[in-house]
Amino acid sequence: MHWKTLLFTVCILALLLSSCDGARKGGGRRKTKHRKMGSQRLIFYTNPRRKEYYDNENGAKIVKASHFDYEFLLGHKISFICAAKGDPRPRVTWFKDGIELHAHPYLQITEWHKDNDHIKSKLEITPARQMDSGTYDCEANNKYSIDRRSFKADFGTIS
Repeated sequence: MHWKTLLFTVCILALLLSSCDGARKGGGRRKTKHRKMGSQRLIFYTNPRRKEYYDNENGAKIVKASHFDYEFLLGHKISFICAAKGDPRPRVTWFKDGIELHAHPYLQITEWHKDNDHIKSKLEITPARQMDSGTYDCEANNKYSIDRRSFKADFGTIS
């Protein structure tokens, strides 16, 4: 085995087995390093706070969401579902093409608080128009983390 490969392997094992995150001393800007090994992506947190944020067991996590591609018929209803959990219960926010959505006569957002830590949200647009095509995002957040899912909607024709 080549000495550089051996050194890299030892460093990887040391990082994974120890509680040391490789944080630099003396402050300054800290970054997260990504390395690809085969089809898996390893994340090395150079700042312990980042690890606490991204791996927090109480953080907001989307547990159920609609399919990514959605084809709708003009004049019919568009409906997206997003369910999340976290402690405290996450807040769900909807976006279209990066702009936050608010309820209006053609768009309705309904929420159900299932438990102290679960929420389900549904976005409905009726009647669907050509201008409703685009990318929709469901974002769940609480004080520990943020999770986001995207949905692409485009109109189709009756075959």
